[in-house]
Amino acid sequence: MTDHAFARMFFARIAIAALGLLLSFGAFAAAGGAVEQAGTDIGDRASLQRGAQLYMNYCAGCHSLKFMRYSRMAEDLGLTEDEVMDNLNLTGAAFGEHVISAMPAGQASQWFGQVPPDLSLITRVRGSDWVYTYLKSFYLDETRPLGWNNTLFPNASMPNPLWEMQGLQRPVHEGVDDIGEPVVARLELGSPGSQDARQFDQTVRDITTFLEYVGEPAALKRQQLGVWVLLFLTLLTFLAWLLKQEYWRDVH
Repeated sequence: MTDHAFARMFFARIAIAALGLLLSFGAFAAAGGAVEQAGTDIGDRASLQRGAQLYMNYCAGCHSLKFMRYSRMAEDLGLTEDEVMDNLNLTGAAFGEHVISAMPAGQASQWFGQVPPDLSLITRVRGSDWVYTYLKSFYLDETRPLGWNNTLFPNASMPNPLWEMQGLQRPVHEGVDDIGEPVVARLELGSPGSQDARQFDQTVRDITTFLEYVGEPAALKRQQLGVWVLLFLTLLTFLAWLLKQEYWRDVH
């Protein structure tokens, strides 16, 4: 292959990658626009434990985590087998089995129009900020079959699982879009929930943190190993400096 042909192929690949990036941004904007910063920290074990409890109580009834085992969760989150089996395992699965929803697929499809997706990799696909914002963006919509809608992901076939804590949000409309649908300018809390705004933000952050961990459990180990790697490199650099000093002693 000539240098000219190689250069053409190289720049063509860059153009394709750039086009894909632009298309992904366009799809992101179509899915609801700006997102809030989640502020997650998977090194916060307390947040992970709270998030696991919240997920199992409010999300696992419909959404599986097919790549996560109860035993792995216990090891990474610092929980005993009894704590996991008594508080997090609501389906009666064995300790070494994966986190699978007990909802029958046929009935789920009938109720929601489709089978609720597995959420093992949701933060890897959408990002933690998207998940955090999505869980905060539900509002009452009587035109929808389930009575709910979402500003970040319009017409999602999902009710708000956290409404008791968040309260009931209602839309404030301003104008209509190109197809005559009312545009939601903002959401207002019509009926308060059991938590105030700050508490609910932390609740959603804990769930998002847990899902971020589920998407890449090795990240916990990697952070711990990173400290030792940096210490090793520091020591290696110091030894190399000593060796250099010894080699150049006679030269000077």
